[in-house]
Amino acid sequence: MGSATSELPSHRTPLNDTAETGLKIVVVGGFGVGKTTLVRSVSEIRPLNTEEVMTQAGVGVDETGAVAAKTTTTVAFDFGRISLNDRMVLYLFGAPGQQRFWFLWDRLFSGTLGAVVLVDTRRMDDSWYAIDRLEHHRTPFVVAVNRFDDDGVRHSLDEIRQALALPAHVPMVDCDARVRQSGKDVLLTLVNHLHDMALAQEATL
Repeated sequence: MGSATSELPSHRTPLNDTAETGLKIVVVGGFGVGKTTLVRSVSEIRPLNTEEVMTQAGVGVDETGAVAAKTTTTVAFDFGRISLNDRMVLYLFGAPGQQRFWFLWDRLFSGTLGAVVLVDTRRMDDSWYAIDRLEHHRTPFVVAVNRFDDDGVRHSLDEIRQALALPAHVPMVDCDARVRQSGKDVLLTLVNHLHDMALAQEATL
């Protein structure tokens, strides 16, 4: 992405004593798509991350062509937290994007209420595995298109939906993973989607 910095909160908020509901959310997507950046920008605590400096050992293993400026990579997962209100808290887990770490994804999906799939339109093929695994686990998800400053072609959301063969009921939004409010809007889109699904299920009972 460009040179803009993440809009990190100026202080780290302690967990409210009245918090009683914790919701697990997973952020997935391809290598270098912005998962760590998203978790870092929205978290109200200092996020736990497992980023390591990329070395020569990754040459020929991790595809870095579209993210040549990337110097670190997540090797386990990122973790952050954001309070939606006095009683409800989201726990965020960012999954590593490289294929060699995909074996961790199924364990991360355990107990997950919903997921965010981050998409880089320059490398949309990298999104297929995330969508496939979420559909396999029947985990509800939304798609957030992380717009990069150096992306010369700005595809519309309808074009991206068609390219990913996403059904109409899956929400899709634009975002800038560096900007806290943009990241929060993505999470609210997911929460609203989960709420709508719960209401629809109740209506069928």
